Amino acid sequence: MAAPADTGAATAAASTLVPPRLATPHGDLAEILPSLPLETRCLPSFHLRCYKGFWLSEKALTGYFPAIHAHFEPRPDDIFLTSFPKSGTTLLKALAFATLNRAAHPPSDADHPLRRRNPHSCVRFLGASGADDTEDEPAAALRSPLVLATHLPYSLLPDRIRGGRGEGSGIVYICRNPKDVLVSGWLFTKKTSAMFGLDVQSYTLQEAFDLFCEGRCINGPHWQHALEYWEESFRRPGKVLFLRYEEMLREPASSLRKLAEFMGCAFSEEEDGGLVDAIVELCSLGELKSMDVNKNGSNHLAVKNETYFRMGVIGDWSNHLTPEMAEKLDKIVGDALQGSGLDLSSYRHQLFLTR
Repeated sequence: MAAPADTGAATAAASTLVPPRLATPHGDLAEILPSLPLETRCLPSFHLRCYKGFWLSEKALTGYFPAIHAHFEPRPDDIFLTSFPKSGTTLLKALAFATLNRAAHPPSDADHPLRRRNPHSCVRFLGASGADDTEDEPAAALRSPLVLATHLPYSLLPDRIRGGRGEGSGIVYICRNPKDVLVSGWLFTKKTSAMFGLDVQSYTLQEAFDLFCEGRCINGPHWQHALEYWEESFRRPGKVLFLRYEEMLREPASSLRKLAEFMGCAFSEEEDGGLVDAIVELCSLGELKSMDVNKNGSNHLAVKNETYFRMGVIGDWSNHLTPEMAEKLDKIVGDALQGSGLDLSSYRHQLFLTR
């Protein structure tokens, strides 16, 4: 299950939802929806449709997707944080927000927004309805750069973001080992679905595994999602930054410096060191989990904030998948990425956990 597809901090009025039968560069999606391949086995009981090679929810295809293609007007210095669900989105949002706003909100600030709000409320998803707006967001929406997040594949982003109609905006992509993505997504889905009284006992790991291997999961296939951003990071390195979740955990300070430089707010010599470490600490899983808003709060969809903070470690898949499952998924991903130079399953910095 994706993070409530579509929540976080600054958003522009142009991204407000519009009527679903809106004509867009992708045509009238509401009209062609019944003809698209259908998948109904994914919890939480929503239907997916295969559109241009990726599985998206029917709600997205007839809601925010046509809206952003028709009306959203990004600026060249805007930043889009992109990811496959359960790949480190929460961490990336927290780090980007804290880094861009460090002058107004130093990490030592007792009233720092990340101490009052969940990262998904600080950086909203592209196309969010704004149902969880707070009184300080209108001013934030006017800031440059604007920072938004999305789980959309690269090929399904609006042309104006990708540079199809000009310079394009900055894109930061975070990827993660698909085995950890699968397990994290399965556990997240079961927990959130149970909150709404859905039957989660029948949604077994084996079923989630089979669907994931077929690419039949929200925004899947995972490997194709990562590959598109990987290839674009070579075509437009000044506009697309490709990050790995594993490296961000192992080398957080250097990863943060790289992120800050790409976003146009590199750390000065005076800032480097203490401030970098302070932001890393503020945005760490342990620190975020300890905050009251993330222990007791919930978002406008009634999903508890604590759900976004489980273990956040590398290699937890080994505590859930059998060796045969891991081998099968590694082969599927390896075959799909052969010749691309992208290796998602045997990243050299992985620190695998033991059973």
